[in-house]
Amino acid sequence: MIEAKIPTVSMENTVHFPLGQKKGPRIIFMGTPEFAVASLNKLVEAGCNIVGVITAPDKAAGRGMELQQSAVKKYAIEKGLYILQPEKLKNPEFLQELRSLQADLQIVVAFRMLPEIVWNMPPLGTINLHGSLLPQYRGAAPINWAIINGEKETGVTTFKLQQEIDTGDILLAERITIREDENAGELHDEMKEIGATLLLKTIQGVVDGSLKEVPQTFITEQKHAPKIFTETCKIDWAKPVDEVYNLIRGLAPYPAAFTFLDDKKLKIYKAAKESFIVSQMGSVRPGTGEYKTDKKMNLQFACADGYINILELQLEGKKKMSIEDFLRGYRFV
Repeated sequence: MIEAKIPTVSMENTVHFPLGQKKGPRIIFMGTPEFAVASLNKLVEAGCNIVGVITAPDKAAGRGMELQQSAVKKYAIEKGLYILQPEKLKNPEFLQELRSLQADLQIVVAFRMLPEIVWNMPPLGTINLHGSLLPQYRGAAPINWAIINGEKETGVTTFKLQQEIDTGDILLAERITIREDENAGELHDEMKEIGATLLLKTIQGVVDGSLKEVPQTFITEQKHAPKIFTETCKIDWAKPVDEVYNLIRGLAPYPAAFTFLDDKKLKIYKAAKESFIVSQMGSVRPGTGEYKTDKKMNLQFACADGYINILELQLEGKKKMSIEDFLRGYRFV
């Protein structure tokens, strides 16, 4: 593996732009989910000159199929920011309106892939905040895959957008330790705050010219972070207990790893693991569920070399609950 030195930064000092004075670079912010709100809020609180917010169109959701606004749009409305919601990023009307905002810099956090005509528009370029230590875990779900793969460390990276996804020159990076029992939701919440601060530092460095762009290194064992599909979430009990445990953590709280209990889908949100030497497992078949009652109610499933003890779950048609509440009311077939 060939490594290049990636700039890192102390998170002790915060950057402040002159709030309310409309100075500094004209910035367009692009993002959609809650993860992006932390970054937008950090920029707003620092007094950055946000001249526009681009987010996803409202979508029908829920039982009533009512139109739902993105988390970024809700925040932007609250702060009185100018909002654009294009269906297509190459739409001539959208491009004309984007040019009219005369942005010096664009910021992208958890948004869709941009065409070159958009990311190459501002003179200072377009900066993306990504939830991994690039070049590892390029793709849509870096937080999930880092935990699923059992990583002990991950991070956030800011980089300049280029044509191929997540391949642009790196600006800054910050490392984050992954706890043994940490799930994707917890890491997400930690990462969005650290990423927001790193993004603000990056903007300051780009504006004052103190940051040097570093090309991404070549890695022989490249790890990817593709979109999570339903088949990704199904537990294979024939795998080692550590792999199953990491899958459960990496998919919690959403979309959640699942198995089947009495022919009903069982989502697992929290679990503990028990590892054994293979010979100690005897003739237990992987995937076999055991219900034990002692001082503590317990439901466990056998893996290749141990057991997964379920702590929090949701059976098809039921609400999410603790294992104690579940076992008090469930009657096994």
